Amino acid sequence: MILIGQFDSPFVRRVAVALGLYGFAYEHRPWSTFREGERIAPYNPLRRVPTLVLDDGESLIESAVILDYLDELVGPTKALIPTQGPQRRAVLKTCALASGLSDKAVSLFYEQILHGETSRVWVERCETQIRAVLDVLEADRSSRATPYWFGNSIGHADIAVACALHFLRDAHSSLVEPSSWPALATHSARCEALEVFQSVVQPLLRPKTA
Repeated sequence: MILIGQFDSPFVRRVAVALGLYGFAYEHRPWSTFREGERIAPYNPLRRVPTLVLDDGESLIESAVILDYLDELVGPTKALIPTQGPQRRAVLKTCALASGLSDKAVSLFYEQILHGETSRVWVERCETQIRAVLDVLEADRSSRATPYWFGNSIGHADIAVACALHFLRDAHSSLVEPSSWPALATHSARCEALEVFQSVVQPLLRPKTA
């Protein structure tokens, strides 16, 4: 398998962590969507990452689709998410909030560095959404005494939240005061201390458009 995308993306990193936890070997191609979009295009016409190229040449796009495929490969007993029922829906909701948080953080990052004059309305909207999601995730995590979000072992929710928080700290440090969301800070530190997280991390790179 080939994983396309840079590890400063919370979406690419989320997939890479899952690949590591599942024990899948893969080739990493850290292509930039800005500078190397034409290299990505044959595998993904949207020129977006993550893109996972399977051994038979099939390309999977979007992190949720890729993770669903990996879950299927390892089977229900090893998957990082329950197969059905209320707990599966709870995990998916947490993942959706984390993915939305990542999306807003990425959108705000691009707004601030790619535009000569930013939209105050858009910036304030993104910041409001980011803080609101952090508040909801903080309340949920602080209500749980287990080492990980839904028990004693790591799962997709843990990974999604940790990757979102890492990107948010790198891209918008002024928005993330650890004392405001202590349960999330503790959660992030626990995940980031794991070797599988440390093996797929890189500094946040400013996109180069030319």
